[in-house]
Amino acid sequence: MKDIPPLSHIPAFEAAARFESFVRAAKALGITSTAVSQHVRALEDWLGTSLFIRKARGVQLTRQGQQFASSCHIAIREIKDAAARVSPQKTKRKVSLACQPSVVSLWLTNRLPDFMERYPEIQVSIVYPFGATTPEEVGADLLIRHGKTPEQSAEKLLSAATRPTCAKPYLEKAGPFAGPDALMGARLLHDETEDAWRSWFRKHGLELSGDSAPVFGDFNLLISSIQAGHGIGLCPTSLIESDIATGNLVVLSEDAADTDKYYWLIGAHTLSSDAELLRQWLRDQVPA
Repeated sequence: MKDIPPLSHIPAFEAAARFESFVRAAKALGITSTAVSQHVRALEDWLGTSLFIRKARGVQLTRQGQQFASSCHIAIREIKDAAARVSPQKTKRKVSLACQPSVVSLWLTNRLPDFMERYPEIQVSIVYPFGATTPEEVGADLLIRHGKTPEQSAEKLLSAATRPTCAKPYLEKAGPFAGPDALMGARLLHDETEDAWRSWFRKHGLELSGDSAPVFGDFNLLISSIQAGHGIGLCPTSLIESDIATGNLVVLSEDAADTDKYYWLIGAHTLSSDAELLRQWLRDQVPA
Protein backbone atom coordinates (compact mmCIF):
# COMPACT_ATOMS: atom_id res chain seq x y z
CA MET A 1 0.00 0.00 0.00
CA LYS A 2 1.84 3.02 -1.33
CA ASP A 3 -0.10 5.54 0.77
CA ILE A 4 1.11 3.97 4.06
CA PRO A 5 4.71 4.59 5.19
CA PRO A 6 6.85 1.52 5.96
CA LEU A 7 5.56 0.41 9.36
CA SER A 8 8.99 -0.90 10.36
CA HIS A 9 10.12 2.71 10.84
CA ILE A 10 7.25 3.75 13.12
CA PRO A 11 8.42 2.26 16.49
CA ALA A 12 11.79 4.01 16.24
CA PHE A 13 10.18 7.33 15.31
CA GLU A 14 7.54 7.06 18.04
CA ALA A 15 10.16 6.33 20.71
CA ALA A 16 12.43 9.14 19.45
CA ALA A 17 9.49 11.55 19.51
CA ARG A 18 8.47 10.44 23.00
CA PHE A 19 11.93 10.92 24.49
CA GLU A 20 13.14 13.64 22.06
CA SER A 21 16.37 11.66 22.05
CA PHE A 22 17.70 9.04 19.66
CA VAL A 23 19.93 7.65 22.42
CA ARG A 24 17.10 7.13 24.93
CA ALA A 25 14.85 5.76 22.20
CA ALA A 26 17.54 3.26 21.24
CA LYS A 27 17.91 2.16 24.85
CA ALA A 28 14.16 1.67 25.21
CA LEU A 29 13.95 -0.36 21.99
CA GLY A 30 17.13 -2.38 22.53
CA ILE A 31 18.78 -1.18 19.31
CA THR A 32 21.56 1.28 18.48
CA SER A 33 21.05 5.05 18.19
CA THR A 34 22.41 4.75 14.64
CA ALA A 35 19.56 2.36 13.81
CA VAL A 36 17.03 4.80 15.26
CA SER A 37 18.52 7.62 13.18
CA GLN A 38 18.35 5.49 10.04
CA HIS A 39 14.70 4.60 10.64
CA VAL A 40 13.80 8.25 11.21
CA ARG A 41 15.74 9.39 8.14
CA ALA A 42 14.03 6.78 5.97
CA LEU A 43 10.63 7.88 7.29
CA GLU A 44 11.46 11.53 6.60
CA ASP A 45 12.50 10.62 3.05
CA TRP A 46 9.23 8.75 2.48
CA LEU A 47 7.14 11.63 3.89
CA GLY A 48 9.19 14.27 2.13
CA THR A 49 9.51 16.45 5.23
CA SER A 50 11.74 16.83 8.28
CA LEU A 51 10.34 15.38 11.49
CA PHE A 52 13.13 16.51 13.82
CA ILE A 53 15.48 19.44 14.26
CA ARG A 54 18.88 17.91 15.02
CA LYS A 55 20.75 19.66 17.83
CA ALA A 56 24.09 19.14 19.55
CA ARG A 57 22.21 17.67 22.51
CA GLY A 58 19.20 15.66 21.47
CA VAL A 59 16.55 16.43 18.90
CA GLN A 60 13.39 18.50 18.75
CA LEU A 61 10.22 17.73 16.85
CA THR A 62 9.24 20.01 14.01
CA ARG A 63 5.63 21.12 13.68
CA GLN A 64 5.05 18.32 11.17
CA GLY A 65 6.84 15.92 13.50
CA GLN A 66 4.56 16.86 16.39
CA GLN A 67 1.46 16.25 14.28
CA PHE A 68 2.70 12.89 13.03
CA ALA A 69 3.95 11.82 16.49
CA SER A 70 0.56 12.56 18.06
CA SER A 71 -1.17 10.27 15.56
CA CYS A 72 1.48 7.57 16.04
CA HIS A 73 1.07 7.66 19.83
CA ILE A 74 -2.69 7.16 19.50
CA ALA A 75 -2.36 4.42 16.87
CA ILE A 76 0.19 2.43 18.88
CA ARG A 77 -1.92 2.70 22.04
CA GLU A 78 -5.00 1.48 20.17
CA ILE A 79 -3.04 -1.46 18.73
CA LYS A 80 -1.80 -2.39 22.21
CA ASP A 81 -5.31 -2.21 23.65
CA ALA A 82 -6.73 -4.28 20.78
CA ALA A 83 -4.00 -6.92 21.18
CA ALA A 84 -4.70 -7.16 24.90
CA ARG A 85 -8.41 -7.68 24.24
CA VAL A 86 -8.09 -10.44 21.64
CA SER A 87 -4.98 -12.33 22.80
CA PRO A 88 -5.84 -15.36 24.96
CA GLN A 89 -2.33 -15.20 26.41
CA LYS A 90 -2.91 -11.75 27.89
CA THR A 91 -4.56 -12.67 31.18
CA LYS A 92 -3.52 -9.36 32.76
CA ARG A 93 -4.70 -5.95 31.61
CA LYS A 94 -1.92 -3.40 32.11
CA VAL A 95 -1.95 0.27 33.09
CA SER A 96 1.17 2.38 33.59
CA LEU A 97 1.69 5.33 35.93
CA ALA A 98 4.75 7.61 35.83
CA CYS A 99 5.45 8.92 39.30
CA GLN A 100 8.25 10.32 41.46
CA PRO A 101 9.77 7.76 43.85
CA SER A 102 8.88 9.87 46.90
CA VAL A 103 5.19 9.90 45.97
CA VAL A 104 5.29 6.14 45.48
CA SER A 105 7.10 5.31 48.72
CA LEU A 106 5.35 7.82 51.00
CA TRP A 107 1.83 8.01 49.59
CA LEU A 108 0.98 5.42 46.93
CA THR A 109 2.50 2.18 48.25
CA ASN A 110 0.17 1.82 51.24
CA ARG A 111 -2.88 2.62 49.13
CA LEU A 112 -2.13 0.48 46.07
CA PRO A 113 -3.28 -2.85 47.63
CA ASP A 114 -6.81 -1.41 47.67
CA PHE A 115 -6.71 -0.97 43.88
CA MET A 116 -5.31 -4.49 43.48
CA GLU A 117 -8.15 -5.95 45.51
CA ARG A 118 -10.78 -3.99 43.61
CA TYR A 119 -9.35 -4.77 40.17
CA PRO A 120 -7.25 -7.97 40.39
CA GLU A 121 -7.34 -8.35 36.59
CA ILE A 122 -5.45 -5.06 36.09
CA GLN A 123 -1.68 -4.93 36.54
CA VAL A 124 -0.31 -1.50 37.44
CA SER A 125 3.17 -0.65 36.20
CA ILE A 126 4.93 2.19 38.05
CA VAL A 127 7.65 3.87 35.96
CA TYR A 128 10.15 6.65 36.67
CA PRO A 129 9.05 9.97 35.04
CA PHE A 130 12.53 11.14 33.91
CA GLY A 131 11.34 14.74 34.19
CA ALA A 132 8.47 14.13 31.75
CA THR A 133 5.78 16.77 31.38
CA THR A 134 3.29 14.44 29.68
CA PRO A 135 2.56 10.70 30.02
CA GLU A 136 3.37 10.21 26.34
CA GLU A 137 6.99 11.24 26.92
CA VAL A 138 7.60 8.09 28.98
CA GLY A 139 5.02 5.86 27.30
CA ALA A 140 2.69 5.91 30.32
CA ASP A 141 -1.07 6.19 30.66
CA LEU A 142 -0.95 8.57 33.61
CA LEU A 143 1.60 10.94 35.11
CA ILE A 144 1.78 12.48 38.57
CA ARG A 145 3.84 15.66 38.15
CA HIS A 146 5.14 18.05 40.81
CA GLY A 147 5.21 21.80 40.34
CA LYS A 148 3.18 24.89 39.52
CA THR A 149 0.25 24.85 37.11
CA PRO A 150 1.39 22.87 34.05
CA GLU A 151 0.63 23.91 30.49
CA GLN A 152 -1.13 20.62 29.81
CA SER A 153 -4.63 19.75 30.92
CA ALA A 154 -4.16 18.55 34.49
CA GLU A 155 -5.99 18.23 37.78
CA LYS A 156 -4.77 18.88 41.30
CA LEU A 157 -4.21 15.64 43.17
CA LEU A 158 -2.32 16.71 46.32
CA SER A 159 -0.96 19.92 47.76
CA ALA A 160 2.85 20.15 47.59
CA ALA A 161 3.05 22.80 50.34
CA THR A 162 5.99 22.10 52.66
CA ARG A 163 6.27 22.68 56.41
CA PRO A 164 9.08 22.31 58.96
CA THR A 165 9.01 18.69 60.09
CA CYS A 166 11.15 16.46 62.30
CA ALA A 167 11.04 13.10 64.03
CA LYS A 168 9.70 12.92 67.59
CA PRO A 169 13.09 11.83 69.07
CA TYR A 170 14.83 14.86 67.53
CA LEU A 171 12.15 17.18 68.95
CA GLU A 172 12.59 15.66 72.39
CA LYS A 173 16.37 16.01 72.16
CA ALA A 174 16.76 19.42 70.55
CA GLY A 175 13.39 21.16 71.11
CA PRO A 176 11.14 22.77 71.91
CA PHE A 177 10.95 25.08 68.92
CA ALA A 178 8.62 27.91 69.88
CA GLY A 179 8.91 29.79 66.60
CA PRO A 180 11.05 30.66 63.58
CA ASP A 181 13.76 32.18 65.78
CA ALA A 182 14.17 28.88 67.62
CA LEU A 183 14.48 26.98 64.35
CA MET A 184 17.44 29.14 63.33
CA GLY A 185 19.63 27.24 65.78
CA ALA A 186 18.40 23.77 64.80
CA ARG A 187 20.03 21.34 62.39
CA LEU A 188 18.27 22.12 59.12
CA LEU A 189 18.30 19.54 56.34
CA HIS A 190 18.01 20.65 52.72
CA ASP A 191 16.33 19.19 49.63
CA GLU A 192 18.58 19.82 46.58
CA THR A 193 19.48 23.41 47.64
CA GLU A 194 19.23 25.73 50.65
CA ASP A 195 16.80 27.98 48.75
CA ALA A 196 13.63 26.54 50.29
CA TRP A 197 14.75 27.21 53.86
CA ARG A 198 16.07 30.66 52.93
CA SER A 199 12.70 31.56 51.43
CA TRP A 200 10.82 30.21 54.47
CA PHE A 201 12.88 32.26 56.93
CA ARG A 202 12.64 35.42 54.82
CA LYS A 203 8.86 35.25 55.15
CA HIS A 204 9.49 35.72 58.87
CA GLY A 205 12.02 38.50 58.44
CA LEU A 206 15.01 36.26 59.15
CA GLU A 207 18.09 35.48 57.10
CA LEU A 208 19.46 31.92 57.09
CA SER A 209 23.12 31.86 57.99
CA GLY A 210 25.46 29.50 56.19
CA ASP A 211 25.80 26.10 57.81
CA SER A 212 27.21 22.69 57.00
CA ALA A 213 23.94 20.76 57.16
CA PRO A 214 23.57 18.08 54.48
CA VAL A 215 21.94 18.83 51.12
CA PHE A 216 20.10 15.82 49.69
CA GLY A 217 19.67 15.39 45.95
CA ASP A 218 16.46 13.40 46.32
CA PHE A 219 13.51 13.85 48.69
CA ASN A 220 13.51 10.15 49.55
CA LEU A 221 17.02 10.60 50.96
CA LEU A 222 15.95 13.70 52.86
CA ILE A 223 12.89 12.11 54.45
CA SER A 224 14.95 9.08 55.48
CA SER A 225 17.34 11.37 57.35
CA ILE A 226 14.44 13.22 58.98
CA GLN A 227 12.81 9.95 60.06
CA ALA A 228 16.14 8.85 61.55
CA GLY A 229 16.13 11.92 63.80
CA HIS A 230 19.00 13.79 62.14
CA GLY A 231 17.31 17.17 61.87
CA ILE A 232 14.46 19.26 60.49
CA GLY A 233 13.37 19.45 56.87
CA LEU A 234 10.69 21.17 54.83
CA CYS A 235 8.32 18.35 53.90
CA PRO A 236 5.18 18.19 51.73
CA THR A 237 2.83 17.25 54.54
CA SER A 238 0.24 15.73 52.20
CA LEU A 239 2.69 12.87 51.51
CA ILE A 240 3.50 12.11 55.15
CA GLU A 241 0.04 12.22 56.70
CA SER A 242 0.32 8.69 58.09
CA ASP A 243 3.62 9.45 59.88
CA ILE A 244 2.12 12.64 61.29
CA ALA A 245 -0.99 10.78 62.45
CA THR A 246 1.06 8.16 64.30
CA GLY A 247 3.30 10.80 65.87
CA ASN A 248 6.46 9.51 64.21
CA LEU A 249 6.87 12.89 62.53
CA VAL A 250 5.93 16.25 64.02
CA VAL A 251 5.03 19.39 62.08
CA LEU A 252 6.69 22.29 63.91
CA SER A 253 4.90 25.15 62.14
CA GLU A 254 1.80 25.50 60.00
CA ASP A 255 3.50 28.29 58.04
CA ALA A 256 4.07 26.66 54.67
CA ALA A 257 6.38 27.17 51.71
CA ASP A 258 5.60 26.19 48.11
CA THR A 259 1.90 26.88 48.59
CA ASP A 260 1.62 27.45 44.84
CA LYS A 261 2.82 23.93 44.00
CA TYR A 262 0.83 20.71 43.68
CA TYR A 263 1.12 17.12 42.60
CA TRP A 264 -0.81 17.13 39.33
CA LEU A 265 -2.55 14.17 37.73
CA ILE A 266 -2.20 14.18 33.94
CA GLY A 267 -3.73 11.62 31.59
CA ALA A 268 -2.58 10.64 28.13
CA HIS A 269 -4.61 11.99 25.22
CA THR A 270 -6.21 8.60 24.72
CA LEU A 271 -6.93 6.45 27.78
CA SER A 272 -8.15 2.87 27.94
CA SER A 273 -11.08 2.06 30.21
CA ASP A 274 -8.63 0.46 32.66
CA ALA A 275 -6.52 3.63 32.78
CA GLU A 276 -9.70 5.60 33.46
CA LEU A 277 -10.38 3.27 36.40
CA LEU A 278 -6.92 3.98 37.83
CA ARG A 279 -7.37 7.72 37.32
CA GLN A 280 -10.69 7.72 39.17
CA TRP A 281 -9.23 5.55 41.95
CA LEU A 282 -6.36 8.03 42.42
CA ARG A 283 -8.88 10.87 42.71
CA ASP A 284 -10.80 8.89 45.33
CA GLN A 285 -7.68 8.56 47.50
CA VAL A 286 -7.69 12.29 48.17
CA PRO A 287 -10.13 13.58 50.81
CA ALA A 288 -12.64 16.09 49.46
